[in-house]
Amino acid sequence: MYRGLAIILGFFLIGEWLGEWLNLSIPGSVVGMVLLILALLSGVVKLEWVEREAEFLVRNMSILFIPPGVGVVTYLGLIKSQAVPIFAALILSFLVTLVATAKAVELVREKNARGKGE
Repeated sequence: MYRGLAIILGFFLIGEWLGEWLNLSIPGSVVGMVLLILALLSGVVKLEWVEREAEFLVRNMSILFIPPGVGVVTYLGLIKSQAVPIFAALILSFLVTLVATAKAVELVREKNARGKGE
């Protein structure tokens, strides 16, 4: 149990350190996650080592949204004054994601159909 948690936390801390040290615009937690994925794909870290702890974190992820929710309440006045650009960005990003997902599914389906036809 502790090994998986230590591995996840270790990659998080390495990512944070690299993000600071290299002055990256990407959050250190994302860097750590990418490094963990690379370690899993290369076999350096076995999935069994981190699977149980990762599932626990995903199951309880809603707790992690409480601090940002409190932050939104703190800046409610600013959010109200910028409501139109915020909602425009939300709608635009939703539409871009929708189209990109549809195109990706279309490409995968075409590839699978070609593979079955051979």
